[in-house]
Amino acid sequence: MNKPLKGNQAIVIGSSMAGLITARVLADHFRQVILLEKDETDDEPKPRKGVPQGHHLHGLLAQGRTLLETFYPGLGDELIADGAITGDMGESMRWYHFGGYKKKFSSGLKGLLMSRPLLEIHVRRRTVQLPNVTLRMGCQVRELMTDVTGQRVTGVRLETLGQEVIRRESLEADLIVDASGRGSASLRWLTALGYHKPPEEEVKIGLSYATRLYRREVDPLGQVELIMVAPEPPHDKRGCFAFPIEDNRWIVTMSGILHESCPKDPDAFLDFTKSLCAPDIYELLQTSEPLSDIVLYKFPCSLRRHYEQLKAFPDRYLVVGDAVCSFNPIFGQGMTSAVLQAQTLDRCLQNSKTLDGLWKPYFKAIAKVVDSPWQAATGEDFRYPEAEGQRPPGFELLNRYTEAVHRATQRDTVVYKAFLEVMNLMRPPQSLMRPTIFWRVMKDKMLHQRQSKNRREGIAETVSAPA
Repeated sequence: MNKPLKGNQAIVIGSSMAGLITARVLADHFRQVILLEKDETDDEPKPRKGVPQGHHLHGLLAQGRTLLETFYPGLGDELIADGAITGDMGESMRWYHFGGYKKKFSSGLKGLLMSRPLLEIHVRRRTVQLPNVTLRMGCQVRELMTDVTGQRVTGVRLETLGQEVIRRESLEADLIVDASGRGSASLRWLTALGYHKPPEEEVKIGLSYATRLYRREVDPLGQVELIMVAPEPPHDKRGCFAFPIEDNRWIVTMSGILHESCPKDPDAFLDFTKSLCAPDIYELLQTSEPLSDIVLYKFPCSLRRHYEQLKAFPDRYLVVGDAVCSFNPIFGQGMTSAVLQAQTLDRCLQNSKTLDGLWKPYFKAIAKVVDSPWQAATGEDFRYPEAEGQRPPGFELLNRYTEAVHRATQRDTVVYKAFLEVMNLMRPPQSLMRPTIFWRVMKDKMLHQRQSKNRREGIAETVSAPA
């Protein structure tokens, strides 16, 4: 370790992806890092009880892959050797959206496709192989410990279940990070210590998933596509995604928004794909062998906790990942957001002289990280009038423009590349309105409005993307 140590011991609550990456970051700043996980984990890539979404489709965006490899050099190659699928995001996605397919091109953005358990087990192995990281399983944190003033967190009280006997103990630490996910107990713990809860922002979307695995025939030329059929708001509420993953399988996840329920019956599952606005996945499943039962999952709302707005907060305690913000995973940005938050923590630790007061710059910085995926996801949610939540000023105008962006990506690869950079959290959503992109989007819209008019009037015209 080349960085000066900030303390003797740090504790991370939860060994989710966010928790594992946070532990990796803290290992550079503390003599010892302890990961506390309530589930029992093993060395096989299978979904954990505490990660119900682990059964469903996941992907690692190009930016997430790049950042992960800064903490875990060679991780991408390890995953590929274990069956993960890599490909250029511009070339390998067959994406039907807003009435057409996005135009394929070489983007230079290399993502990774694999099951969530495969990614998690590789990251877990690499993390616990660090000499100063310890993973303790079967541990349930019950409360925080503080100093006599109640202004500094000094450790945790936990319970460990072993052979039907509950063992209680206290662990002290110089820094505690809550990475326990959406069901985080931080709000309850903070209230018990006399602190205010952070303001919450909620967008109710009533999202449901149904996922099934299928056998995937290997292409003799080695070509692999992922298929995405996205719903077209405000009337279409059904979508479906088919990703190639390890062991020559397809993972197929269908989604229904605003209580459009996804079926668990196999025949109804196939009928659901037939009802989509494009036939690609239905045609794929017609000749694919099912390998699993259908697994359901409910995602009632996107939820953001604005810790950065708090005026008082206990020192030496932080929150990360879904415990801060969980959003509609329409663009697959959750894991990349978690990596960016861990990177932000790393920078804050490097720049701070003390752990006291660290929460202020940290929460302010991760609020900026969360802004982009939150705006992108909730912007799509608000295309449906029935979605419940506080709509930002001017959202209707902004959504009309982003619809024009999506339609332009069907013809203009410059616009598509700009969109992929936003999707990969490389640029903020506002970058889609920079003059060079705005002009191309508006020109595309005007050209195709004219083409549509001429088609209605029986006049033939060829329209190309802006030069």
